Amino acid sequence: MNALLPMPVLLPMLAAAVKIVLGPRHPVMQRGISLAVLGAVLGIGVALLVEADRHGPHATQLGGWRAPVGITLVADRLSGTMLVVSAAVTLGVMVYAIAQDITDDEPVTPLSVFHPTFLLLVAGVADSFLAGDLFNLFVGFEIMLMASFVLITLGGTSARIRSGTTYIIVALLSSLLFLIAIAVLYAATGTMNLAQLAERVRELPEGVARLAELMLLTAFGVKAAVFPLSMWLPDSYPTAPAPVTAVFAGLLTKIGIYGVIRTETLLFPGHALREPLLAVALASMLVGVLGAMVQVDIKRLLSFTLVSHIGYMIFGTAMGTRAAVAATIFYVVHHITVQTTLFLIAGLIERRGGSTSLERLGGLARTAPLVGVLFFVAAMNLGGIPPLPGFLGKLALIRAAVAQGGPLVYALVAGSLVTSLLTLYALVKVWNQAFWRTPHALAGRRVVSDVRADAGADAPGLLDEEEPHVVTAGLPPAMIGASVALVALGVGYTVFGGPLVALTDRAADELAVPAHYTDAVRPEPLGGH
Repeated sequence: MNALLPMPVLLPMLAAAVKIVLGPRHPVMQRGISLAVLGAVLGIGVALLVEADRHGPHATQLGGWRAPVGITLVADRLSGTMLVVSAAVTLGVMVYAIAQDITDDEPVTPLSVFHPTFLLLVAGVADSFLAGDLFNLFVGFEIMLMASFVLITLGGTSARIRSGTTYIIVALLSSLLFLIAIAVLYAATGTMNLAQLAERVRELPEGVARLAELMLLTAFGVKAAVFPLSMWLPDSYPTAPAPVTAVFAGLLTKIGIYGVIRTETLLFPGHALREPLLAVALASMLVGVLGAMVQVDIKRLLSFTLVSHIGYMIFGTAMGTRAAVAATIFYVVHHITVQTTLFLIAGLIERRGGSTSLERLGGLARTAPLVGVLFFVAAMNLGGIPPLPGFLGKLALIRAAVAQGGPLVYALVAGSLVTSLLTLYALVKVWNQAFWRTPHALAGRRVVSDVRADAGADAPGLLDEEEPHVVTAGLPPAMIGASVALVALGVGYTVFGGPLVALTDRAADELAVPAHYTDAVRPEPLGGH
């Protein structure tokens, strides 16, 4: 089984190299390779998760070097769960992108760019989840950064270059801070291996340990878009094509959350920064949802809800109890799926209605009823309507909070309930204006566009006298099919809620005892510094 550990990283990288060699001459082969590799990563992820759940964490040392010199990859219940969910959603996004024929919308971007870059992104995600040392985790982040910059600027429009520039600057600053944190820990402990760090940080002076913890949390907080480190996100994600925005919003921010969970459960389990993290969680919830309420573009609205729901995950991680961590893992799994789904559905709305601006849309419940159903189910899931998994995750977090108690925790409970209600308000606004409102109500209105593209798009603040278009393009069956599959996956977390909750409980139990992880990574007693 250990031989499978490198495969989720190596297979996409090798396939990306093959696709670059093939170039744009064999589009059918390009698409076939993408689907086959992503399907294989999903299958391997399931196998690794089953093995880790049955027999505990598994580790392998690449290159024949033992830890801490070699590159360590580790699959435990947490990383296995994240790997499976990420593989499932990236497979769905790839099916959607192929059906959309992304290169038709982006004529200056050849097919040979999108597919290998997307696979490199998948490799970076897998490497981040499986990394057993901080430097390899940094490498995984940088692989994702290189790939994501290419994807976020697909087409080369001025809006995408501008948002991509903001994204890359923020990401590079975060990476620099992460690298400095790694250097501090290496200077203080003599290792970057997570198993050794888990033991040696206990011997560090309090000030050094808190500095390293704060630097790591800040670096991960930027990637997770935790307030106030989230200001870059609403202006960066919405300009990209729907498949790119979907995988960024649904998955990449959760890599940061994964880093926060590892930091707080493995390296610094004492919860010394519990109160600051709780305060950040509350601010993320409220600022994000208040921002969502005033948006008139669906993609920007969803970007702000993303920030608000990151607050739920920081809330659970900050509490640090077994029940809270289990609820956080469940909520991360749910949110990866539902946020990806909503952005894909936003792409369907844009293709069918010609825009994602609520000032331009109307009547989609009549002209695209299936899209309306898909949006309604996914929106209710995000809003936490029972018995959908969004409700189950929030309920589990609130129960863990009530069990822990304390004024700040109770303030978070109130904040989470308010955030859930305001999320519903924002999503109901989308439903009312985009789906329920009659198209003739828009006739003659002067509307303002939120996003500018180079070729034929409107500039921000310019008035458009044209009549709104209700139907501009048909929806390929595979685009609908991929969206239906992800909506079904999200609903399936309720249908199979018992086994999933049991799995997240076992993952939390495993995280509560760092020795489970450290014993798997080091096959022999660790030496001195």
